[in-house]
Amino acid sequence: MSTTNGAQAPPKDKLIFAPGSNPDDAHTAHQAAQFSLSRLRRSDLSDNPFTQFHTWFTHPQLKGFVPETVTLSTASLPSGRISSRTVYLKELDDKGFVIYSNFGTSRKAADITSNPHAALTFWWKPLERQVRVEGRTERLSPAESQVYFSTRARGSRIGAWASQQSSVLVPEPENDDDGRLGLENRVKEIEKRFEGQDEIPVPPFWGGLRIIPESVEFWQGRESRLHDRFVYTRLESDAGWKIERLSP
Repeated sequence: MSTTNGAQAPPKDKLIFAPGSNPDDAHTAHQAAQFSLSRLRRSDLSDNPFTQFHTWFTHPQLKGFVPETVTLSTASLPSGRISSRTVYLKELDDKGFVIYSNFGTSRKAADITSNPHAALTFWWKPLERQVRVEGRTERLSPAESQVYFSTRARGSRIGAWASQQSSVLVPEPENDDDGRLGLENRVKEIEKRFEGQDEIPVPPFWGGLRIIPESVEFWQGRESRLHDRFVYTRLESDAGWKIERLSP
């Protein structure tokens, strides 16, 4: 269906339909924004994906953008059901990408127990860039996790002990509660437990997870959705990386 000026009207049975970059312009209201900031060539890339990632991650235009925000995806076996959540990248070393979380009761913990593979997706809108990481996971040792844990604000360390992540919080109707009260009481218990103690040990169920990449894709947005994509694939016996351009 067209409007009187020739533009396409959205179907009436859609709550959201092709939101565009300029909703006030009837001719482009349903056209997605074009990517035109940059391009990516093989000659621009480092031979090592970790070096290349660091170059992109520290780009001056990302200052203040929080580039460490990343989507972590895991999948449970045998069902194959996928779950995703936003986490923070906290470390990058010559082995892989490290995030920290609860690995006792969380959904990601259950997924990783049955399937040690995971994926990360970074989206950096100011640069129209995306990085996708796929690989296997390994838990960091308690000693390694303690190094980062000790840098967290005290409240966050108490919270890590108090939260049984993803478990159901049962309401207490007599207190006009929706379940939050049980968590707050648990926090008070942990605060009392560590009262006057500056050094709080990392919980045994909490710590670092390293994603050791088998592939890393660097994506640069281009006009007409003809994006530049290069994927690094780990060679056998850790003999380096193969780099290939992918069709958009």
